[in-house]
Amino acid sequence: MRIAMIGSGYVGLVTGACFSEFGFNVTNVDQDVKKIQDLERGKIPIYEPGLDSLVQHGRAAGRLSFTTDLSGAVNQADIVMIAVGTPTRRGDGYADLSYVYQAAEQIALALNGYTVVVTKSTVPVGTCRKVAKIIEKTRPDLKRGIDFDVASNPEFLREGSAISDFMRPDRIVIGTDSNRAKELLSKLYRPLYLIETPIVFTSIETSELIKYASNGFLAMKIAFINQMADLCEKAGADIQELAKGIGLDGRIGRKFLNVGPGYGGSCFPKDTLALSRTAHDFNSPLTLIDAVVEANDSRKKEMAGKIIAALKGRGDIKGKTISVLGITFKPNTDDLRDAPSLVIVPELLKAGLKVKVYDPLYYAGSERLGYATDLDGVEWSINAYASMQDADCVVILTEWNEFRALDLDRIKTLLNAPQGFKPLMIDLRNIYKPSEMEEIEYVSLGRGKIAA
Repeated sequence: MRIAMIGSGYVGLVTGACFSEFGFNVTNVDQDVKKIQDLERGKIPIYEPGLDSLVQHGRAAGRLSFTTDLSGAVNQADIVMIAVGTPTRRGDGYADLSYVYQAAEQIALALNGYTVVVTKSTVPVGTCRKVAKIIEKTRPDLKRGIDFDVASNPEFLREGSAISDFMRPDRIVIGTDSNRAKELLSKLYRPLYLIETPIVFTSIETSELIKYASNGFLAMKIAFINQMADLCEKAGADIQELAKGIGLDGRIGRKFLNVGPGYGGSCFPKDTLALSRTAHDFNSPLTLIDAVVEANDSRKKEMAGKIIAALKGRGDIKGKTISVLGITFKPNTDDLRDAPSLVIVPELLKAGLKVKVYDPLYYAGSERLGYATDLDGVEWSINAYASMQDADCVVILTEWNEFRALDLDRIKTLLNAPQGFKPLMIDLRNIYKPSEMEEIEYVSLGRGKIAA
């Protein structure tokens, strides 16, 4: 079986490499010439643990190739997967489907023999049927059900854990109204039968909504626990204990109950917005999702305010220096899209503070600094301790593993502290325990105290 993967970004590249590992022949297509040239040389354009070796193995086995020639790849394919970007459209919050529709036109021109065209990109309900209409309009000689079929097959890959998520998924969702397409896609995912992965066959519309509903629900859990953290601080409760107490309830579950500065990344921000817009278009508003979007946007600015307030409690903040540890939206990824840091750091700069930044993937001399254009005005440090040298406060924004065992004695010698005050650490990921911080003024989230 031959697969043409249209788009070699995060989803397309990971999915293509994993399918090649299953033994299928995969051709990854992208119109970015430099990206394809880099991939052919073995240079991976994104950071995802294990992906480089997986691509190398697929290439060496002759099952994974890269090209800018969409027509040639589609012409030989049994299955064509559309894995292009669907970013938030400027100005209105809708998903920008221009890349999907452009891909559909180009695919139509190249189809040769029965082919299943699959939307792998996260798309609003109704998109897959629109793709089918575009193919029929572009190629009137092609008949759906005879020459081609369409299907929805959303991805559920977490950045930083994508390969594991693909190889051992919770479920596979396939939306199609064609038995022929269902049979072909069942063969595609047959390797996962061996580990008894549930494969859920649905209508196309249900499949498209499952992805948005999943991300919307998880985003809601994050917004909920963050707001509960605010209440815990004021009521004298502990958010860590609260999260454990409710997470042990099998109806709720422990995942996504970690307090933090707000969600970011390539999925939750754009998908919650797109789901909200879709619901309003159907005159069936999802007021819970609307509230989640608003709460998360507010959360990031509130975290900047929390940092500034902690510093103001120690005197004049003008000209003070903040050490920021971690700017990616989560660990084990280089993704900065909608990361809390892109709101928090500029707010600190606006307040007249100086900001020194260190991230394991974004540091002084890092080749990735060119992607951090929204953080102009910061000083990049070579490591965590360099960023803390002569700083007035250290802020943990991303819970990278190397920040979990910082040398607290060394930190005390590096940070400035006004007379009568201890060195200040603000932990927006609750990595440490307050009991560990006897000689450091430690500010975390959702850990309130009630005076005796």
